Amino acid sequence: MLRSLSLLPALLVVAALGAGCQSMKDMADMSPGAPAKPVDGVLVGPGGMTLYTFDGDPADARMSVCNGPCAANWPPLRATPEAKGGGDWSVVSRDGGGRQWAYKGRPLYYWSKDQTTADRTGDGFNGAWHLARP
Repeated sequence: MLRSLSLLPALLVVAALGAGCQSMKDMADMSPGAPAKPVDGVLVGPGGMTLYTFDGDPADARMSVCNGPCAANWPPLRATPEAKGGGDWSVVSRDGGGRQWAYKGRPLYYWSKDQTTADRTGDGFNGAWHLARP
């Protein structure tokens, strides 16, 4: 019995490491300084809010097509003027001269109806909006 109890701390460490493997893998897929990070299988912005992609944006977009009223509902993940892409990350142009982050060529957006970091209410909206996945 005593020998079994002495293995308990080691088993707990192994279980904890195994539980964190997916999030560790997700983080390994992201470059340092990335504008978003994976949480529970989706990309989230710096404030922890869920990010989405839009089917209307062409593959490897150079410019976002969601502007005006669209951008009021689907605010872009903005990039600073000096932001540089790298790896899976790129910066695309917006109407009016703004810039926006894209992941694997897909511009990233928030959904104005999401209220908390756990919300994912924009997924599937009009059949054209989808969770951004790493």
